[in-house]
Amino acid sequence: MPKVQPLKILLVEDDELFRLGLRVRLEQEPGLEIAAEAEDGEMAIEMVKSHSLNIVVLDIGLPGLGGVEACRQIRQFAPELPVLVLTSHTQKALINRIIEVGVQGYCLKGVPSQTLILAIRSVAAGASWWDSAATTEIRAAFENNSSAAPTDDSEQLNSVLTRREQEILALIAAGKTNQEIAQLLYIAPGTVRVHVHAILQKLDVRDRTQAAVLAIQRKLIAADLLSEITGL
Repeated sequence: MPKVQPLKILLVEDDELFRLGLRVRLEQEPGLEIAAEAEDGEMAIEMVKSHSLNIVVLDIGLPGLGGVEACRQIRQFAPELPVLVLTSHTQKALINRIIEVGVQGYCLKGVPSQTLILAIRSVAAGASWWDSAATTEIRAAFENNSSAAPTDDSEQLNSVLTRREQEILALIAAGKTNQEIAQLLYIAPGTVRVHVHAILQKLDVRDRTQAAVLAIQRKLIAADLLSEITGL
């Protein structure tokens, strides 16, 4: 049986003691590896350029270049590399800036370690992870955009759901089970469950049926997306 490669993490945190504590805790978890560390945005960008990574876990309150600008430059250089932001702040303006630069997750410092580990695994798998305050802002932005331009919902969705989440939403709306979705997208059923959880949270619905109804009512799925996924 082939050996499963660990998730290679770039840990970006200017507080040395906090960074040390994070590294020790994360490396206790099977399948996680701190491949590189950085204490500011400039160093983080250099680490991204010089290391093979699966995810960046980044404190937004960095000195020098700053966390938001570091995220923006990381996304420009490596658009497929997911970024999970760590912060102790929940200000609306900060959340909006984080969303604008295209990070995949936002997690508050001080959450239980298992919550952070789940967030890391989710974001690395291509899903997204947002703390409840950030999720509220995402929903508000989505609702405002939908009200202002009801015929443009599919485009607005691009800033709310990841490409993979859009694909899974399309398959949910087509009546596919998690197992069928996993087979069609060549991913594990557990990964599908992570994505479905993120979709339900972002769209503020209770279950798959509500998500499917919302997708159909608001025309949230591009007409050619389902045929592109299934090859039909």
